[in-house]
Amino acid sequence: MSWTEERVNLLKQLWGEGKTAAEIAKALGDGVTRNAVIGKAHRLKLSSRVSPIQQNTKKPKAPEAPKPKKPQQVRKTDFKGRGIKMSELEAGMCRWPNGDPKDEDFNFCGCKAVAGLPYCEEHARVAYQVSSRARTLNASDFSEDSGSPVEFEIKTAASG
Repeated sequence: MSWTEERVNLLKQLWGEGKTAAEIAKALGDGVTRNAVIGKAHRLKLSSRVSPIQQNTKKPKAPEAPKPKKPQQVRKTDFKGRGIKMSELEAGMCRWPNGDPKDEDFNFCGCKAVAGLPYCEEHARVAYQVSSRARTLNASDFSEDSGSPVEFEIKTAASG
């Protein structure tokens, strides 16, 4: 097989159109192989191009993960309650933990819990936040005399 001017021009044209070396070899016919096309294109210093095969395998960019929201600051309380041991806890008592469970003096509040909640009024104010930002909690929100149940939204790091 010889590279005539006509074949070289056809090679340049098809190469410029983005055809694969195998497609060009088939178009040239007469026993021209894919490797012969690649070699001639290299010797002719034809422009480098991305392989048509590689163009189809481009992976789409992964969507950017949303940045984690900054956790809201938890209001702290110095109120410790009665400071009772776990073995002394009974139904209706506040289960607010005081200290580190690994410490010997670890205890629970033990005051009267608000109906339907595991905490007393003081600790419920810290543990729960009202859904509306415009509203603040009052002691009457927790009293059993208010007549209507109070709805709370539990805020965790995951729920933001």
